[in-house]
Amino acid sequence: MPLPSRLLPALVLLLAGSPGGAWVPNHCRAPPDTVCNFVCDCGDCSDETQCGYNGASPARSAPFACSFEQDSCGWRDISTSGYRWLRDRAAAALGGPGPRADHTLGTDLGWFAAVGTHRGKEPSVAALRSPVLREAAPTCELRLWYQAASADVAELRLELTHGTETLALWRSSGPWGEGWQELVVAPGRVRGDFWVTFSATRNATHRGAVALDDVTFRGCGLPTPQASCRLGHHRCQNQACVEPHQVCDGEDNCGDSSDEDTPRCHGHIPTDFEMGLGLWHRTEGWTRNHSASVPARPAWPRRDHSRNSAQGYFLVSVAEPRAPALLYSPELQASGPHNCSLILYHYLHGSQTGRLRLYLQAQGPHAPRDPVLLRSRHGELGAAWVRDRVDIQSEHRFRILLAGQTGPGGVVGLDDLILSAGCTPVPEASRSPSGPWAPVPRPQLVGLQPQGPCEPGHLRCGDLCVPPEQLCDFRPQCEGGEDEQECGTTDFEAPPTGGWEDASVGRLQWGRLPAEESRGPGTDASGAAAGHFLSLQRAWGQRTAAARALTPPLGPSGPHCELHMAYFLQSHPQGFLALLVVEGGARELVWEARSSSSAWKADTVLLGQRRRPFQLEFVGLVDWEGPGQQGAGVDSVTLKDCSPAVATKRDTEVSCNFEQHTCGWHTGHLTDAHWHRVESRGPGYDHTTGKGYFMLLDPVDPPARGPGAHLLTQPQTPAAPQQCLSFWYHLHGPQIGTLRLVMRQDGKDVHLWSRSGTQGNRWHQAWATLHHPPDAGAQYQLLFEGLRDGFHGSMALDDLALRPGPCWAPKHCSFEDSACGFSTGDLWMRQAHATGHAAWGPRADHTTETTHGHYMIVDTSPQALPRGHAASLTSEEHQPLAQPACLTFWYHLSLRNPGTLQVRVEEAEQHQVLSISERGGLAWRLGRVAVQAQQAWRVVFEAVAAGVEHSYMALDDLLLRDGPCPRPASCDFETGLCGWSHLSWPSLGGYSWDWSSGSTPSRYPQPPVDHTLGTDAGHFAVFETGVLGPGGRAAWLHSQPLPPTQASCLRFWYLMGFPEHFYKGELRVLLSSARGQLAVWGAGGRLRHQWLEGQVEVASAEEFQIVFEATLGGQPALGPIALDDVEYLAGQRCQRPVPNQGDSVPAIVPATVGGALLLVLLVLLGLTGWQWLWKGGCPSRDRTVAATPGFDNILFNADQVTLPASITNGP
Repeated sequence: MPLPSRLLPALVLLLAGSPGGAWVPNHCRAPPDTVCNFVCDCGDCSDETQCGYNGASPARSAPFACSFEQDSCGWRDISTSGYRWLRDRAAAALGGPGPRADHTLGTDLGWFAAVGTHRGKEPSVAALRSPVLREAAPTCELRLWYQAASADVAELRLELTHGTETLALWRSSGPWGEGWQELVVAPGRVRGDFWVTFSATRNATHRGAVALDDVTFRGCGLPTPQASCRLGHHRCQNQACVEPHQVCDGEDNCGDSSDEDTPRCHGHIPTDFEMGLGLWHRTEGWTRNHSASVPARPAWPRRDHSRNSAQGYFLVSVAEPRAPALLYSPELQASGPHNCSLILYHYLHGSQTGRLRLYLQAQGPHAPRDPVLLRSRHGELGAAWVRDRVDIQSEHRFRILLAGQTGPGGVVGLDDLILSAGCTPVPEASRSPSGPWAPVPRPQLVGLQPQGPCEPGHLRCGDLCVPPEQLCDFRPQCEGGEDEQECGTTDFEAPPTGGWEDASVGRLQWGRLPAEESRGPGTDASGAAAGHFLSLQRAWGQRTAAARALTPPLGPSGPHCELHMAYFLQSHPQGFLALLVVEGGARELVWEARSSSSAWKADTVLLGQRRRPFQLEFVGLVDWEGPGQQGAGVDSVTLKDCSPAVATKRDTEVSCNFEQHTCGWHTGHLTDAHWHRVESRGPGYDHTTGKGYFMLLDPVDPPARGPGAHLLTQPQTPAAPQQCLSFWYHLHGPQIGTLRLVMRQDGKDVHLWSRSGTQGNRWHQAWATLHHPPDAGAQYQLLFEGLRDGFHGSMALDDLALRPGPCWAPKHCSFEDSACGFSTGDLWMRQAHATGHAAWGPRADHTTETTHGHYMIVDTSPQALPRGHAASLTSEEHQPLAQPACLTFWYHLSLRNPGTLQVRVEEAEQHQVLSISERGGLAWRLGRVAVQAQQAWRVVFEAVAAGVEHSYMALDDLLLRDGPCPRPASCDFETGLCGWSHLSWPSLGGYSWDWSSGSTPSRYPQPPVDHTLGTDAGHFAVFETGVLGPGGRAAWLHSQPLPPTQASCLRFWYLMGFPEHFYKGELRVLLSSARGQLAVWGAGGRLRHQWLEGQVEVASAEEFQIVFEATLGGQPALGPIALDDVEYLAGQRCQRPVPNQGDSVPAIVPATVGGALLLVLLVLLGLTGWQWLWKGGCPSRDRTVAATPGFDNILFNADQVTLPASITNGP
C-alpha cells in the first residue's frame, strides 16, 4: 500500500535540478563491472547515472530514484508496435485518458513515462526496459508509482531478467484504483547482470493509457570493502562488513557468500525444500511446490527464496480457517537457554485474513500440554519473502509447530527454515513415547476458528453469531459489547492489545512491552513503571521499511469520530511517528508527531465520517542503531463518538462564520486533500472581521495529491419549500481549479453553483436557492467540493447563512451547473455541445472553451420557431441597485441569420435597452447593458426568429458589476476585468492572470499601488511569473473580439517587479485572428518597480482579439507583471508620447494581421537575414525599438506557413 511521501524524509530522496537539464558525465572512470551496481564508486556518483535512476547521493542508505523530470534515466522503449512508451507530461496530452498530473510534483508540469494511446486491430505490448544493472543485495526494494485506466489496459507486468530466466515480480489484470498507485516489490539477491522491464498489454478494443513515475531502488547495493569492521560485525572475505544477525541467515549479504560459509554456520540445520521436507513433517494443507507452473491464483509466489528462481521449491498452503495446515519439527532439545533459534522466511499475500502462527509444544510427561504461541503474523504483507527469527527457551524437549491459514484468494508460504546449532534433534530412541504427532493447537484469538454453530469469521456471544461486517462497526450487537472490544481502544495492559497487530516486514516492529523493558520514559502514559504500552522494538526483517501496526476493519464511522492517544517519539530528524487511515487500498495521513521528546504527550485526531471498511495504522521509524536511545511508543488509545448515530446540537447549524468552530460542517474524505479551519494570518484573512477564522483548502499546506476535497453537512430537514444559502468565497492563484456547491437528496447530487479559475484576490458573495420536494420527510445534505488543477492557488469559504425563501437572482451565471433560475419556456435549453440535444450550436462554450462547457441556446429554425415569433429567457428577480451597474453577457449567433436578440430590463415597466441583429460567426461576442433600478427587476433575453434553417442564438457568462459599462477592450480594473478573459490555457501550462490590489494580502508578489488611483486601494491585473517552468511557458489575458480596423491605438500602463540583475520576465502584446497570432509589442524587465506607459497602433482587415502575454525567458524567478488603465481607442491613431526620464517607450509600429500573401513571401525572403540580425549579428538590439517587431513570431495557419514560433495557438 502507498505510504504518503511527506512521511518519509528517511525513505524518500527529493531530486533537485532543472526539469529540462541534460546529464553531463564527469571524468571519473569506474570499472565497467561497477557501473549501475547501486554503489557510488565515483565521488559524485556519476557511475550510477542513467541506470534506470540517477545517482544523487553517495550515502549508501540513500535511495536511487528516477522522477523523469530531467530525462528518462536510461529507461528505453523496446516495443515492436505503435503502442510505445515515451516521456510525457499531462499538459502535453490535453484531454487524453492519461494522468492529469504527474506524481512527483502533483501538477500538469511534471514529467512521467507514459504509453501513448493506440487503437490497433490486434493486441499489443508496450515494454519499457531499464539499463543493465548489476548485483542486487538481498535487501533490495523497488518502488514505483503507476496509473492505468481499468477500461483501457488488459494487463500490467513487472519482470526481472537475469541469465536465461525472466521472473515475474508482479502481474495484474486490474481493476486498478483511480489516480497514482504505489507498487513495492522485493527483487531479492540477484547475482551478476540483470534488467527490469515494465510492460502494458493492450487488447484490440482498448486504448491502453498507462503512466509510470518515481521509480526508486532502495537498499540494493552490496556492502563495500572496509578497513575495519565495527565490534561484533562479521568481516567478509571481500573485506566488506555485515551485521551479526545477517550471518548464517540463508542470504548472501556479503556478496561473495562468505557470510553463509563460515564455521559459525556448520552446526545449523537448514531446510530449503529443494529436495524434500528435510527433518520437518506436515499435515494435509501444506504442499511442496514451485512457481514454474503457477496455478490460477494471483497471490501465488512467483519465485522461491533459496534460489530466487521460479524453479525453486517452497512450502505453500491455501488452507481455510476451518482446518489450518500444520508443519512440525522433530523433537528438539535446546543445548542452552539462549542459543536455540529458528530463522524462517514466510509469505502472506492475497488476503487480509491470512495468518501464520509459530507455537512451541513441550514434550515429556511433566511438560505443559497446551502449546505456547511464540509468533503470529497476520494480514497482507505483500508479494515478498519476509525474514523472521524466533529465539526458543525451554527446559523440556519440544517441537516447533507452524500453523498456516488464509482467506479466499490468499496464500501462505514457507521457505528456508534454519535451526541454529543450539537446537539439537533428539535421537529417535530417546524421544517421548507420544510419538511424532503433536496436537493441533487451537488458535487463541477470537473469530478465526469456528465457534460452535457460527461460521468462520463470525463471533459468538450467547446465542448470537455476529457476522464479520458487524464487528467493530461502533454499534454493539452483544450485550457485553464483545464485538466492539478488540477494535482499537486499549491501554495495552491486557495481552490482546486492543486488536492492534503488527504488520511490519523490516528491521523494526510494534509490540506490547513493559515500560521498564522498552526505550522511552520508563513508565507508561499513566505514570506506572509496571505498565505496558505499544512500543517500537528490534525485528528480524531484512528490509528497511517502517514498522506498521493495524486495527481490524472498522466502520462505518460518524463525523464526530475521534482518536485520543498518548505517545512519545525520541528520534533524530529522520525518524517519525504517524497515524494513517487505510481505506480502499489508499493510505491517508491523518496525524504526525510534530517533534521529538522522551516524555509522554497527549493528542486528539479527528477521523470523521468514513465508509466501512477502514483500518487505522500506526507507522514508526527510528534509527535503532544510531546514537542515543531512540524509540517511539503509543498508549491509552481511545476511539470516541465514532458511531454514526452520535449527534450533537451543532449538526443542524448550517449558518456559520467559523469563528468558534465549524458548526454543522465537517470534512469529507474523498482524497488526502482536506478543508481546514484556519486563523487569519499573512496572506490568508477571513471575511467576517479580517482577523478571524475561515475554511481553507490549500493543496500545499499540507501537501496533498488528491484531486479535490469535500466540506459537507449532516442530513438536514428542510425548514421551508425553498431556502436561500448565501456564502462568501475566495478563489485566488494562477493555477486554481473549481469550487462547486451541491445538494445531495435521495441519493442524487444536484449542482447548484460553481466557479472555475481565479476570481481575483478578494472575497465574493454568492447565493443559491434550494428547492425541496413536497415530501416533508425528505432530508438533504449540502456539499462544497473543491477540485484543484495544480499547486498554485487556494480556495476559502466564510460567513455561510441559510434562510427561508428564494434568493435574489445571481450576479454571475456561467450555466455550468444550472440555469441560474432563468425561466426558459419550452424553447431555450441549457446544453453542452458534447452532450447537447440541439443538432447545431457553438462547438464550445465561453466559460471553459471546451465542448463539455454549458450555455443556453434557442433553435430559431422555422420548424422550432416560426419567422417573427419570439422565445423569452427571463431571470429571477434581482435586488434593487444602489448605484448604476453594468450587465455583461456573451452571445453567439449562427452564421445563417437567426434573427434579432433583444434585451429588456423589467422594473416597474418594461423597456428595451439593446437589440442585436448582426451576422453571426465563429466567436463569442460581448454584449453590455447599463442598468439603473431602484426596485426589484428582471432581465429578459428575447430571440425573434428570422425563419432561417439551421440557425440559433446562444448565451453564456452573465455578469452584473457596479459602475458604468466601459468601452470595448478598455479597463481600469477597479471593479473587475471588464470583459478581458483570463481563462487558463492548458497548452501554455494552465496558468491565469489575476486581479488584485496593493492593500490585499497575497502569497504572491504584487505592486504596492495601482496606476489609476496611485494608492494601495486601487486594483490592477497581475501575473506572477515565478510559477512558470518548462511546462508552463506563458499566461494570456485576451480581449473580446474586436471589429476590423485600419488604425486604432492601444494604450496601457505596465509594471515589472523583478529582482536586481534578473530580467527574465517579458510582457508582449499579440494580435490574434483566424489566420494566426502576431507579436506587435514587447518589453523586458529592465526598468523595475515603476509604472511605465506602453502603446501600440494596430490594424486588422478582419475581426481580431488583443492578447497580453506574460512569459519568462529563463529559470523561474519571483516577480510580478502587472497591467492597469488599458485603453483601446477605436479608429484613432496613437500620438507619440514624450518619454519621461528613465522610461523606455516603444516605437509606434502599425501591425496588420492576416495581410496579403505578398507580405508572407517578403517575410520568408528576409527571414534568414532577420534572424542573423536578431540573434547573431546584433545581440544588443532592443526588441521594443525594432523597426518591425514581432514578425519572427507570426503563425499564418490559413496559408500553411509557419515561422519560428514561441507563441502557441490561441483562442
